[in-house]
Amino acid sequence: MATIKDVAREAGVSIATVSRVINKSPKASKASVHSVTQAMEKLGYRPNAAAKALVSQNSNTVGVLVGDVSDPFFGSMVKAVDTVAHEYSKHILIGNGYHNPEDERKAIELLINNRCDALVIHSKGLSDEELIGYAKEVKGLVLINRHIPELSERCISLDNRRGAYLATEYLIRHGHKQIACIASNHDIEDAQDRISGYLAALQEHSIELPKSYIEYGEPNSDGGEVAMTNLLTKSLTVTGVVAYNDYMAAGALSVLDENGVKVPEQVSMLGFDDGLIARYVHPRLTTVRYPIEMMAERAARLALNLANSEPVEEEAIIFTPTLVRRNSVDKISA
Repeated sequence: MATIKDVAREAGVSIATVSRVINKSPKASKASVHSVTQAMEKLGYRPNAAAKALVSQNSNTVGVLVGDVSDPFFGSMVKAVDTVAHEYSKHILIGNGYHNPEDERKAIELLINNRCDALVIHSKGLSDEELIGYAKEVKGLVLINRHIPELSERCISLDNRRGAYLATEYLIRHGHKQIACIASNHDIEDAQDRISGYLAALQEHSIELPKSYIEYGEPNSDGGEVAMTNLLTKSLTVTGVVAYNDYMAAGALSVLDENGVKVPEQVSMLGFDDGLIARYVHPRLTTVRYPIEMMAERAARLALNLANSEPVEEEAIIFTPTLVRRNSVDKISA
């Protein structure tokens, strides 16, 4: 596989000149652009992230990839990373990935090209192999809310399956057996793990329910409204609902209210994340706490330590979810 040195040799220029051409620097002459481009094509060279970024240079910035910065969940994550960055006299650059491989790829490349000293990456679209490739090129890259065995010491994750299990079991301990699941329709491991946790709790307590008790939607309040509406349309007997996140739960609560179904007297509801909305819907939402601020702070410190070649723990960091009891769950008689 050709390297940047091979390209420089073929084009008859310096490595710095090749880097300027790759980064489309205005300092690169037309002749240099022509010769370097021809050399890359001849050698089949694809600039890797490290070459494009000139990572040996410091920019006093920390790059952050999120799903969508307008989502309060990611806003909390960014705030926590920013707090740590300021302790190190650094600023942050943010890229949105929207759980889409191409958007995530472009955002990561852009952050690297801006020579960020460290990267905190929330990626759900890219494959393990591609993220491993980026990690090999950028020593200060840390993954949050993702676990890849080959990069375990650079992963900060949450036991999503455990969280959904806790939520479902909480309803079971309150006498519920007809428990529906409002799930995310995004094809990501979080969604799959939470459905797995829901099913595991049912199975452990010998509760068998048809697949129709699982309804999917976009992981926001609109998706929660659609999913809850579909559950009601099926005329299923439902006494409890576990939702993928607090926003889906909030949407579901609004549909139940519109249809005269009282919560928690007739249907109990649990969310996931413990975002701000959980405290202000009515009734206040019992939910599973996702410690995203703690996780993001840990990820930022780990990324900066790695970037500075400081010693770090050589094992995965997996956070455990906890239950937050409020007013949306009620006991039912056996």
